[in-house]
Amino acid sequence: MPLQGAASWSANPHRWSSKTSLRSRAVSRARWPWPPVARGHVELQNLIARAAGYTNLQALKAAPSAAPKVDSPPELSANARRTLSQFDAQGRLLRWPAKFTIQRMAMWPLWTLFDAKRIYTEREINTILRSAHAFGDHVTLRRELVNHRLLARKADCSAYWKLPARPDDEVRSLLAAWRALRHAGPSLATPSRRAIASDA
Repeated sequence: MPLQGAASWSANPHRWSSKTSLRSRAVSRARWPWPPVARGHVELQNLIARAAGYTNLQALKAAPSAAPKVDSPPELSANARRTLSQFDAQGRLLRWPAKFTIQRMAMWPLWTLFDAKRIYTEREINTILRSAHAFGDHVTLRRELVNHRLLARKADCSAYWKLPARPDDEVRSLLAAWRALRHAGPSLATPSRRAIASDA
């Protein structure tokens, strides 16, 4: 003999589903009221704090804040120290290094003097390089910046631009020390556009 509940369900198969649906709606409304209830500013902040693992906003404010991790450049290598010794207190290159490795590294500080968003004429390149060295050979510096793929130029030399490059750890340490050297000594100002335009 079939059970009464089973007979009732078979007689009306939608009866149980409708009751289940009503219960589900009641639970849903209890958890997520509809229409949505506007929450206050403090309540929202407490919700954010709990999402971050704190009991409330006050606990979040009281928690010690972790200092941001900053990647410090590695210590200077022997080649980086030799390269840095080629620059004066203003950050100018004093002489053209004899060793190729030092020549290559000495190009990086000069590379930082150029704006990646600009196109330069050869005269503008010359003006910047003249102010960045002390031995009177900006032509060599210009050519070597191109040879080391730090600058690029058109075939007729009518336009130059800075190439994107990623210095390695050794060069990064050199650049950090070079900037500190310039900061401690007299400033090496990159010539303004007006100064470049008026340069003969």
